[in-house]
Amino acid sequence: MPSILFVAPHRAGRNPSQRFRFEQYMPHLEAQGFRCELSHLVGPSDDAYFYAPGHFAKKLRFVAQCFLHRQRDLARLKEFDIVFIQREALMTRSTWFERQCRKRGARIVFDFDDSIWLSNVSAANRRWRWVKDAGKTSKLIALADRVFAGNDYLADYARRFNANVHVVPTTIDTDEYTSRNSRAPGPVCIGWSGSITTIQHFQYAIPALKAIHERFGDQVCFRVVGDGSYRVPELGITGLPWRKDTELDDLRAMDIGIMPLPDDEWARGKCGLKGLQYMALGIPTLMSPVGVNSEIIQDGVNGYLPRTTEEWVDSLARLIADADLRRRMGEEARRTVEERYSTRAWRDRYLQHFNELLQRT
Repeated sequence: MPSILFVAPHRAGRNPSQRFRFEQYMPHLEAQGFRCELSHLVGPSDDAYFYAPGHFAKKLRFVAQCFLHRQRDLARLKEFDIVFIQREALMTRSTWFERQCRKRGARIVFDFDDSIWLSNVSAANRRWRWVKDAGKTSKLIALADRVFAGNDYLADYARRFNANVHVVPTTIDTDEYTSRNSRAPGPVCIGWSGSITTIQHFQYAIPALKAIHERFGDQVCFRVVGDGSYRVPELGITGLPWRKDTELDDLRAMDIGIMPLPDDEWARGKCGLKGLQYMALGIPTLMSPVGVNSEIIQDGVNGYLPRTTEEWVDSLARLIADADLRRRMGEEARRTVEERYSTRAWRDRYLQHFNELLQRT
């Protein structure tokens, strides 16, 4: 039985990048005869301090434990036919693990879905910036036998260092993500989903949302999922923390989903996950026309691509005023995900990559 060691920072079900890029494919791989194992670093006991400021001693001990964990992975490397590395094996400057895998003849898949060659450290860990080296991304790409890039922008970067690069989009399990059966009466809910590290992007929508609030008053409400500490009192926003067991219900409460982004290098590497989640649930979606978003959305058909504050306000106002438009656009959005961005649509191509690697002598 061929086997794959998935190497990633977080345990299963915790990190969006892992969940939507490889974890949801593991059952299909196993059904096709592969043995899959995830080796992660951040455990339940680490959650309380990992993204919190301070805790210097605990974080230093964590780094040391990560090296020991990866040493144990190397000691049993012969048990696996393929090593799949998502972003990086160690959340430090080190490329030691990946180089050791290459030296020992492992077949390596490197997967990434952000512009991780750019420096991007959470606010709570600014003091630890010296531990990270975004520049190591090119080295990791060069070491791989096959590279999975989340979009063309990322693939163009990767091809500077490796000829065997394939675009594998972030996908949604449309068997799990199903539209709600009915809508409860009440104000039209405009929602955003993300995390404490991406809440900064929600800020780009605030001017438009304030204008919408002034125009529609209590006909609208706003929902933010992913940062339980986030507050915008003038819009009545009290952020909800992300929880796996309530994630779908938290999203289904939205009538309109938004994904605002700045037009910069980091954002151009994004793979549209938030928008795809809304769309899979049949929620009409507004996304800034940055990077892959302009490929996902056909403006005015399965969503909107507003650039200016005025365009954001105009698009939102149309959807708020027209329930039938919301329904039609949501149906088109769902169809787009099913046909182009679903796990079901991609799973056989995903499997093919691993079978081709196994044929390598």
